[in-house]
Amino acid sequence: MTKAFRTLDDIGEVAGKRVLVREDLNVPMADGRVTDDTRLRATMATVTELADRGAIVLVLAHFGRPKGQPNSEMSLALVTKSYEAVLGRPVRYIDWEGAADAVATLQSGDIAVLENTRFFGGEEKNDPAVIDRFAALGDLYVNDAFSAAHRAHASTEGLAHRLPAFAGRAMQVELDALEKALGNPEHPVAAVVGGAKVSSKLDVLRHLVTKVDHLIIGGGMANTFLAARGVAVGKSLCEHDLTDTAEAILDAADKAGCTVHLPYDVVVAKEFRANPPVRIVNVHEVAADEMILDVGPSAVEALGDVLKNCRTLVWNGPMGAFETPPFDTATVALAKTAAALTQDGSLVSVAGGGDTVAALNQAGVADRFTFVSTAGGAFLEWMEGKDLPGVAALMR
Repeated sequence: MTKAFRTLDDIGEVAGKRVLVREDLNVPMADGRVTDDTRLRATMATVTELADRGAIVLVLAHFGRPKGQPNSEMSLALVTKSYEAVLGRPVRYIDWEGAADAVATLQSGDIAVLENTRFFGGEEKNDPAVIDRFAALGDLYVNDAFSAAHRAHASTEGLAHRLPAFAGRAMQVELDALEKALGNPEHPVAAVVGGAKVSSKLDVLRHLVTKVDHLIIGGGMANTFLAARGVAVGKSLCEHDLTDTAEAILDAADKAGCTVHLPYDVVVAKEFRANPPVRIVNVHEVAADEMILDVGPSAVEALGDVLKNCRTLVWNGPMGAFETPPFDTATVALAKTAAALTQDGSLVSVAGGGDTVAALNQAGVADRFTFVSTAGGAFLEWMEGKDLPGVAALMR
């Protein structure tokens, strides 16, 4: 896919040039400390490469939701020291007031973090005046924040039309992985889609049935599909008002030649808490006072066999209520199967979404998938088949 985009390989000589680099520095914090530096580490390849090539690196990012108003609790000044520790080199913080003068003092190889882009009300409106203000500080633009690429903001989309624009290394890796997963995948392709509600992933399901050979549905949303097929699901989480919609998706899958896999044995309990008494039953044997909380072992084994016959896997969402033991069993087991197939070289596995990343980390296999995206909304919109403004703006 990145052949359609200009990357850092195409950027040419950057020594002494001011490069505006859009990154995702929206990290979690507690007591003034960054509690998870994953997003900071993801920026290293692009930022350090540009600095080592002599660029003046000006990092653009948002932090929290200040709604267009400066807010000291959402200042990127709070992140700068942690960012220095991750990069292993000095990082300067630059406030918007006097930014041009401050940038003028930087030298080749210097790195600076500009203040929160969302302190401008026009950032999220893609306001030309805000784009102009950003563009005046730079000579080149690099977008390295796929996680924000589904937003047409001044710093994610507008700048790409104002300055020569390139994809950063993290963006490049992400786009290449997504192309292998759904853009131009090796078939057969399987998709695992889980989560609580069908309503949150209707567009994903509608799109996937036209793209994949096997659609594996888990989590609470599987109950809605089971109900659509006439299965009594007891007290399970189920969107009964969407059974007609679920049936329409099943019909569309049938017409597209996509096989939909629903669980045929499940783990049920009468109460939702950690380690309650459970039963493993056929889906037709769920009692009226029981709820389905995970996929059963026989179904998981059969799904593992499906993956063994596939060449590509896209995964979004857990198979059960994985946060609460023992209802993480199916997710962990299937994830381990996918990871083993990936390591054997027989499967390209791409996963994304907040719950998915947490589930794969819990299974201890996130580093054994081909690619795991930390982008939430952007990954979901990509799975829906939507154009992402921040990506489209980088097209050659």
